[in-house]
Amino acid sequence: MVRSKTRHLSYIAVPSHFIDPLSSSSFQGILSPRKVSRPPPVFCLFSATRNPRTLIVVLLFIVSLLGFLSIGLRDNPLLPYSTLPCVTYGNRRSLNPSAQAEASALAAAAVVQRKEEAKEMEFWSQPDGLGYRPCLEFSGEYRRESEAVHLNHRRKYLLVVVSGGLNQQRNQIVDAVVIARILEAALVIPILQVNAIWGDDSEFADIFNLDHFKKVLAKDVRVVSSLPSTHLMTRPVEAKITPLDVSPQWIRSRYLRRLNREGVLLLRGLDSRLSKDLPPDLQKLRCKVAFQALRFATPILDIGNKLTERMRSKGPYLALHLRMEKDVWVRTGCLPGLSDDFNEVIHEERKRRPELLTARSNMTYEERKLAGLCPLNALEVTRLLKALDAPKNARIYWAGGEPLGGMAALEPLRKEFPDLYNKQKLSLPGELEPFAKKASLLAAIDYIVCEKSNVFMPSHGGNMAHMIRGHRAFAGHKKFITPNKRQMLPYLLNNSLSETEFNRIVKELHHGSLGQPEFRTDKIGKDVTAYPIPECMCNSTSTRLTL
Repeated sequence: MVRSKTRHLSYIAVPSHFIDPLSSSSFQGILSPRKVSRPPPVFCLFSATRNPRTLIVVLLFIVSLLGFLSIGLRDNPLLPYSTLPCVTYGNRRSLNPSAQAEASALAAAAVVQRKEEAKEMEFWSQPDGLGYRPCLEFSGEYRRESEAVHLNHRRKYLLVVVSGGLNQQRNQIVDAVVIARILEAALVIPILQVNAIWGDDSEFADIFNLDHFKKVLAKDVRVVSSLPSTHLMTRPVEAKITPLDVSPQWIRSRYLRRLNREGVLLLRGLDSRLSKDLPPDLQKLRCKVAFQALRFATPILDIGNKLTERMRSKGPYLALHLRMEKDVWVRTGCLPGLSDDFNEVIHEERKRRPELLTARSNMTYEERKLAGLCPLNALEVTRLLKALDAPKNARIYWAGGEPLGGMAALEPLRKEFPDLYNKQKLSLPGELEPFAKKASLLAAIDYIVCEKSNVFMPSHGGNMAHMIRGHRAFAGHKKFITPNKRQMLPYLLNNSLSETEFNRIVKELHHGSLGQPEFRTDKIGKDVTAYPIPECMCNSTSTRLTL
């Protein structure tokens, strides 16, 4: 289609009253602008006032500017912003005194709350594990020897009798496995001696998972439930009391020839007999037994895990191992600090049974106390926890036997931390009945709940504290508070010291005692099951020790 070339003109109608005022000169000015001399600013202002609307706008602007400047001059620019978003310093003058006091109180309470929350987070925070992880890779020589060991295990057998409480027995079982490895003998399931204090006649399989124990150690030591028929009539060679801190070389020179000849060796009283400083592979074997092979029996695990979940149901929890039983005060040579009557009970029991005293007999009670050799009582535990910023609403599980003086002995702790539990308080009716009068089984339940806690603190050293220290380190260095009793006690006994100053000092004393990685080699005579670095744990920068 061809477009039409006809042009159409469009017109816009404009009212005449817009056109009339425009003269030709006006159009000329638009088309040919010329310079116009501008009047001074002041003259412009006065000329603008000829228009009433302009005058009103100018006056309003001036009034607003002056008002804004007056507010800025009246307020102090150095004052901080209010912590309350709806209250400003500009309008505080309009608040009556009671409203101002309420606002100040709310601001102060908010600051206090933030500080308390920060302290609570710090208390539950975990130490830096520096990347250490379990590292139980045995050397090539150890693995080659394992093949020869299994051939000899059918000819030589080691019998052991272990004594003491649960954790003392655990330590002896660990060493029994290592000694069996040194002698290239099969280990008969250890016999647990009836405890003279608690009268517990539990056997190995009542406390530990026997099948798991055998399976984990299958490549290290052959474990059997009993002597074979070929050795039942054999009279075992019973060794005399083994001295303390013996080496693998001493073990071989003392027992190997007789064991090869008779086929059965009986050992008793292994507590602390084997040296704490062994070749790396044997140290790894110690850790393997303590942290992997010695698993509690299923009934104990079940109830221990149930109690743990009940403690965790409302958040993190703290576990305490309180050593306040009557026999503990007797054996340590210390006093409970309850009353003169209870102190007299301890003195009389110590006179009647002097063999129970394991502390240094040439030291007075005061000297033992200042040397850090006495357990902390409930009041001292409470002051230490408060100094370390334990929140008042912290859920606390306490392990241990009934304290001397009954539950009244724990009143200082309960008063400050009312959410205080033990296995009896947490369990449902009938749950603990299968373990009644079985001290070792009840101690095993305590061990599980303590080992799985967010924070753990013992009131005194001992086998349980050492085992849990190592277990928590092996599990990733979970927080473990070690009371620095020797340095803390002078401040505990200083009544002139304010609580604020006491808390500051105590917190500084425990800065490095919260479960951070510690090298066993830096601590003379320490057990690898308490300090598994460097033999049983390694990180990306450490050198793995091998034979």
